[in-house]
Amino acid sequence: MLPPARTTPTTQASATGTRSHAKDVRIGLQNTPVKGILYMLSTSTRAPEKRAAQKISKEKYIDTAIIACVVLETIIVTLALIPAQLWTRLLPQSSGAALNGPFPASIAPLITALLYLLPAIIGFLCRNWQKALLFATLPAWIGLGLFLIAATSKVGIFYLVSTDHVTENVSVLELFAALGSMGWLARQIFKLR
Repeated sequence: MLPPARTTPTTQASATGTRSHAKDVRIGLQNTPVKGILYMLSTSTRAPEKRAAQKISKEKYIDTAIIACVVLETIIVTLALIPAQLWTRLLPQSSGAALNGPFPASIAPLITALLYLLPAIIGFLCRNWQKALLFATLPAWIGLGLFLIAATSKVGIFYLVSTDHVTENVSVLELFAALGSMGWLARQIFKLR
């Protein structure tokens, strides 16, 4: 085994001298333009990361808002497609059940406005037109699908393909697609300004 290395006063001085020299260099950098450049470089590399994190957070909130609008629109469309006769049977004590369904007469205009505004809002929140059309028409697809399943069990399988019902169903889908497209176009107009 080798004996432990001895430190002499000269090696200790040189070691502390190196440390103190490094400390002097760090202290000396605090008030020089080099430190300012180093600080700018370190903050400029953090800025894109911070912006990316904020963008991801913003996109997450927008996606959540789109999902909430789609769910709300699906519920409203499904409730709107339930026939008035069923509402009068389900809500016999309500005098306006045949006209307004489960909604009180005071908020019925709001529900109608939501039927038209929510697809446009969904289209406005979407970043590309394909998603805008899909998410704006999805509530109509789901609502019409549930309605057709229920109607088929009552009036037969050919209810879906009868001429007057096909055109009505297609026009509902066209309306929701047009509203979603208008919302997406409004987004493009506001983005240009």
